[in-house]
Amino acid sequence: MPTRTDGAAFFSKNCNSCHGVDGTGGGPAAENLSVAPTDLTMLSAKNGGTFPQARALSYIYGDPENSHLSRVMPQFGGEMAEALVPVEIEGILTPTPRELAGLLFYLESIQQ
Repeated sequence: MPTRTDGAAFFSKNCNSCHGVDGTGGGPAAENLSVAPTDLTMLSAKNGGTFPQARALSYIYGDPENSHLSRVMPQFGGEMAEALVPVEIEGILTPTPRELAGLLFYLESIQQ
C-alpha cells in the first residue's frame, strides 16, 4: 500500500511547480497561469473540516465535470490505471491508481 511519503514524492515531482513545495499554490510556474492554483492545504477547511477524498481524486485523475482541456492542471490517468490498490473512499473500497492513493494520503496530511 502506498504511503504519505510516496505521495510526497509524487507531489514533489508533479505538483510543486504550480502548487509550491508546501501546497499553498505559490510554485514558480503559478505566476504564468491564468487561474491561480488551489491552496491544497485548505481542502478540508473548505469542506466543513473533512478531507474531500472522492472529489480530490476525481479532480486529480480527471474530473468528469470539467474536461482536462478546459482546465490548466494536467489530467493524470492512462498508464496509472494499470497499478490499482484498494483505498477506502467515503466508506467504499475503491480501486485507485497507486500513485494517486499515496498523493491522497499526503494531501490529507497537509491540511490545516
